[in-house]
Amino acid sequence: MSRFQASVLEFVSKVPKGKVTTYKELARALDKPRAWRAVANSLARNPHPIKIPCHRVVRSNGKIGGYKLGIRRKLRLLAGDGIEIERARVDLEKHLFRFGAT
Repeated sequence: MSRFQASVLEFVSKVPKGKVTTYKELARALDKPRAWRAVANSLARNPHPIKIPCHRVVRSNGKIGGYKLGIRRKLRLLAGDGIEIERARVDLEKHLFRFGAT
């Protein structure tokens, strides 16, 4: 596992239950604002997709995005976290977690 991937997984572990973040927000938090695709690729290689909650990462427009264990599983995990999904989107105004925000 690369240092970058380890950093991505460490940061996504900080996203609390009931919140989501975006690939772009994760890249920004890692001080690599243009690396959102690299973030997505790192999450796709997550060796522990339930323990390290990569299901809490969505697209910048609120769409669900992909998931290693399948979209249906991601939807169930998000619902279990208390995330409301309407028309295959998460309300980012309500559920977005920003790193470093209080």
